[in-house]
Amino acid sequence: MCGIVGYIGTRRCIPVLMEGLKRLEYRGYDSAGIAWLEDDEISLVKAKGKLLALDRKLDGVRDTKSFVGLGHTRWATHGEPSEDNAHPHMDCKRQLVVVHNGIIENYYSLKKQLEKEGHNFLSDTDTEVLAHLIEKYLNGDILAAVKRALQDVEGAYALGVLWKGQPDTIVAARKQSPLVLGITEDEAFMASDIPALLPYTNNLIFIDDYEVAVLKKGDLLIYDLREDKIVDKTPQEIKWDASMAEKAGYKHFMLKEIYEQPQAILNTLRGRVLPEEGEVIFEESGITQDLIKKTKMVNLVACGTSWHAGLVAKYWIEKWVRIPVQVDLASEFRYRDLLVDDSWLTIPISQSGETADTLAGLRIAKDHGSTVISICNVVGSTITRESDGTIYTHAGPEIGVASTKAFTSQLAALYLLGLFMAKARGTLDQKAIKEKIDVMLEVPGLIEEELKAWHNRAKDLSCEFSQYPNFLYLGRGLHFPVALEGALKLKEISYIHAEGYAAGEMKHGPIALIDKNMPVVCLAPQDHVYEKLLSNIEEVRSRRGIVISLGEKGDEKLKKLSKELIEVPKVDDRDVNPFLYTIPLQLLAYEIAVQRGCDVDQPRNLAKSVTVE
Repeated sequence: MCGIVGYIGTRRCIPVLMEGLKRLEYRGYDSAGIAWLEDDEISLVKAKGKLLALDRKLDGVRDTKSFVGLGHTRWATHGEPSEDNAHPHMDCKRQLVVVHNGIIENYYSLKKQLEKEGHNFLSDTDTEVLAHLIEKYLNGDILAAVKRALQDVEGAYALGVLWKGQPDTIVAARKQSPLVLGITEDEAFMASDIPALLPYTNNLIFIDDYEVAVLKKGDLLIYDLREDKIVDKTPQEIKWDASMAEKAGYKHFMLKEIYEQPQAILNTLRGRVLPEEGEVIFEESGITQDLIKKTKMVNLVACGTSWHAGLVAKYWIEKWVRIPVQVDLASEFRYRDLLVDDSWLTIPISQSGETADTLAGLRIAKDHGSTVISICNVVGSTITRESDGTIYTHAGPEIGVASTKAFTSQLAALYLLGLFMAKARGTLDQKAIKEKIDVMLEVPGLIEEELKAWHNRAKDLSCEFSQYPNFLYLGRGLHFPVALEGALKLKEISYIHAEGYAAGEMKHGPIALIDKNMPVVCLAPQDHVYEKLLSNIEEVRSRRGIVISLGEKGDEKLKKLSKELIEVPKVDDRDVNPFLYTIPLQLLAYEIAVQRGCDVDQPRNLAKSVTVE
């Protein structure tokens, strides 16, 4: 989740840009850079690592008399973290400069075409395509060139463009990536998020998808890209303090990240599906159809929440691909007498890419001859460097210690991997794959529609259940790992003892715990084991347990059996249910933790990344 800052006005721009970037550090980044225009020349300084490295490189130029510039902190998606891949990016003639947050889905085909036309690329990023594409269409008017270039672009973007031919102008545009503008009497600002602008103005303008803005000193115009007309926008007064601004007004980072899940899932799908053709493509992941055809065993290796994602994927892959899958806790895998060989495909799953046990398991699998394709959120992390290939999740930085959007993004990557494997081995036909892609593409929208209702329901339930000392979570099939994840979230952030179980195992021990003081959260979609789950609910009720169910809208039978019901949309293909049933459980855990006064973002004894054994 990159950070963008732009400024044009009467102040020296470098201090303004650096201050703005510092206020966006919470978004996470691996490199940074700024560009400014002075004496008809664009200057550019970039550095890998933290802003301190960039600040040191600015010694001697910090007080340059430039009053217009762009800044950027990069969260890598295409190309490893490096100075070359850091933003801003320039065109061949070094006359214009671009900063970008988002993903250009068709960058590869655009890049190949531009290279044929003589453009010279210096980085591995998708963003550099924008600089050369705008250059291609530039004929004396930077706004017209940006508008024309964006007609060729598929994907998400928030971007800023500066051209030395119009030194009094910054052009900004947005589609599915955040962008906010500010204006004073003799200045104009742009940024990815509110904190960067609050030192200078709290009257802000939020531009919408398919809008492009022209920023000048004390002036800005906004155009609708689709209708090519000027749009009137009224500034909004923002009264947040600095902490609230970083969290976009949410009380905690965890809640913000729960609400970011529709976009995070969509970003993981971007550029990897061709819905009309029923195809999944992994151009840069290192995974090929030939690799899948020769694989005899899939081994998913992970810890904690990532292990739960692997357990869900086991159900998908075995069902669709008809190949054995085992899911190992990395801390156990690394110490077992392994039967791994070169017919195995090992898939480490890690948000950070630095998890010590998962990294150790990766190395052992490679030593045994296994091909290793990792699933990870951080480009250039150790696990990605040591893997034969990587499927990146594109969830953006996750600040809250308890994983939310990283989990559902991992599920999205694993869902696509399962379909890719099914196509390679011929176990699902094109029609079936297309149908599954279509249903998956509906998921972000379904979540977006339900988030507020789920959240309100979680608030209500938290008032009643926050003081119970124990919880039991039950699920069957795909929903057993979701039950495990729901229980983990509750214990992580509320410190309530909670256990997840396969519902069919209840009579093998856990039923002894059930009494009038035991809330039992039951995941009960109307799937092939629905009646079995209802029988489990009856067993809980007969022992006076408190049934909190998650089930499909309109399920009157489940409603009658439950003390409380959280409704989930019914979908045509229930293989996507883990996405829909996970998020209400995250919100329930969050609201219970808030009720108990817990430190939600930094729960006791836990670290975001476990980098030691």
